[in-house]
Amino acid sequence: MVDIATRVWNHKWKIDPIVRSLIDTDFYKLLMCQSVFRNHPDTHVQFSLINRTRKIRLAELVDEGELREQLDHIRSLRLTRGESTWLRGNTFYGKRQMFTPAFMEWFENLQLPPYHLEKKDGQYELTFEGTWPEVMLWEIPALAVIMELRSRAVLRDMGKFELQVLYARAMTKLWGKIEQLKPIDNLRVADFGTRRRHSYLWQDWCVQAMMEGLGVSFSGTSNCRIAMMREIEAIGTNAHELPMVYAALAQSDKALRQSPYDVLADWQEEHDGNLRIILPDTYGTKGFLEGAPDWLASWTGIRVDSGDPATGAEVAINWWTSRGEDPREKLVIFSDGLDVDKIKELHQQFDWRCRVSFGWGTMLTNDFKGLVADDALAPFSLVCKAVAANGQPTVKLSDNPRKAMGPADEIARYKRVFDVGAQKAVEVMV
Repeated sequence: MVDIATRVWNHKWKIDPIVRSLIDTDFYKLLMCQSVFRNHPDTHVQFSLINRTRKIRLAELVDEGELREQLDHIRSLRLTRGESTWLRGNTFYGKRQMFTPAFMEWFENLQLPPYHLEKKDGQYELTFEGTWPEVMLWEIPALAVIMELRSRAVLRDMGKFELQVLYARAMTKLWGKIEQLKPIDNLRVADFGTRRRHSYLWQDWCVQAMMEGLGVSFSGTSNCRIAMMREIEAIGTNAHELPMVYAALAQSDKALRQSPYDVLADWQEEHDGNLRIILPDTYGTKGFLEGAPDWLASWTGIRVDSGDPATGAEVAINWWTSRGEDPREKLVIFSDGLDVDKIKELHQQFDWRCRVSFGWGTMLTNDFKGLVADDALAPFSLVCKAVAANGQPTVKLSDNPRKAMGPADEIARYKRVFDVGAQKAVEVMV
């Protein structure tokens, strides 16, 4: 097992690139990228870094030269022969050759496009522009780099023994969570923590701890490289990016209202089984489900990713029931702001009413809260989102108004078109 503290100490001599592989990314990004490659290869998009936790002044913590070095290194990466073989030949979700030869040939020749970086008001403005299939693959590595550089900045002045003690405490903390989850019957939990992890080495350690501690209750990881290296399942389906860009491309209010369903119609042409998971909250879950075509009710499940998770699950169960489906045969995936207590609570509340699974993210791979002075390693909310498509701004509403993004006039328009009523604000933890 890697001695993480020693490797962190050695980071002072810059021996470790943060991202070493184009598949050090979430599985759903590759699934979505193939769909975009097929349906919208020439759409021009802009992605931007958004720090929701403004009190974390990243440009004052993270050295610009180091950040540029890491980003430039990512642009030098190419898919290796072994990675290509794994993607071409492995079985994902029971399907052989998930990725088409045409997509794989494109991916094998991909160089991520240039970035634009500048400082403003104590934050970094980091943007990426170009064709959608290329630019979208910047999201996860860009977030991983900034999160880890922030961790390195905080740890830089620690001595060897101090680092050993820190990681021992963090390991003990995580193992305590695993021990709380271990007795739960019929638990299914996956690692969704790539985008806001403490570091790659720490995420890999967390995955190995989950493998040993939870056994068959640990269903896999969203991280493709770790899934390949540890020979476990790569987990993921789709994300808000697809409806956000499809909506921005809509030419009328009618087309805008239809756009989230167009996303899933395209998805259905490519995938079946457990990849048919609805993410309904981009423009409000209630309205989305009320207007959903009947064919969506036959899909495998729903992912609850904003708002109160119990409320979201109740809405899903009621919707399936109203459409003549048996909720006990459906899958609800909880993936927003989870930690062990919430996992236990939701499992107890819903396991007997539907199939339940958890995508455990930041509080699995970056819970160093309370372990250093001034809580300087506490996780924070950092995202990298599509902000424009073919020159039109994107909008996200979600079931939590604090997660809304986009120009104010467009947010108002989207709320009108999607008939979004009053929403309850929930604190954005991560």
